[in-house]
Amino acid sequence: MILLALAMTVGATAQEKEKCCHAKSQEKHECCRAKSAIDNIMTRTSIRKYTNESVSKADIETMLRAGMAAPTAVNKQPWHFVVVTDRAQLNALAQSNRGTGMAAKAPLAIVVCGDLQKALPGVAQGFWVQDCSAATENILLSAHALGLGAVWTGLYPNEERANAVRAIVKAPAHIVPLCTIVIGHPADQPTPKDKWKPENVSYNEFGGKAQ
Repeated sequence: MILLALAMTVGATAQEKEKCCHAKSQEKHECCRAKSAIDNIMTRTSIRKYTNESVSKADIETMLRAGMAAPTAVNKQPWHFVVVTDRAQLNALAQSNRGTGMAAKAPLAIVVCGDLQKALPGVAQGFWVQDCSAATENILLSAHALGLGAVWTGLYPNEERANAVRAIVKAPAHIVPLCTIVIGHPADQPTPKDKWKPENVSYNEFGGKAQ
């Protein structure tokens, strides 16, 4: 039933997109762009199997640019991205924790790190996690838009995992690995999960119903 509902949702989105794309030129452009963005979000899913094809430098830069376009508190941009394409390094990442095992057969990984020297001072320092998480989601969405497959594998706040990856990429103490994004050309196409649950939404106050 869930798969049927998702198929109906995707089908409806495609029909709406087709309809709006026949509108007048400027309206058509804006409508198609909006529909394409939503479709990209709704159809993205975690990809853990990849072909042997490498990821181009142009695509890597596009993903990094997307990551750096993320919102960031007080525009601190407290992030650093370590691009890993070396096979030995990818194998080391795969062995560093069981959640990143797919890196052994991937052509690319991006380690998203927080730079504590760029973060806000005091109790606000922790906002780096939100900023880098937003950057990570942007990279995942841009990878999907480029026809690539990617998966977010968590490190921080697990100190053992974060320290293991810090050692692999030779990062100094003020650089904290948040996650490793493993990326490649997808070798399979898993069906996106339908995660919409109305019971997870309140209006105006916790437990509040829609008017």
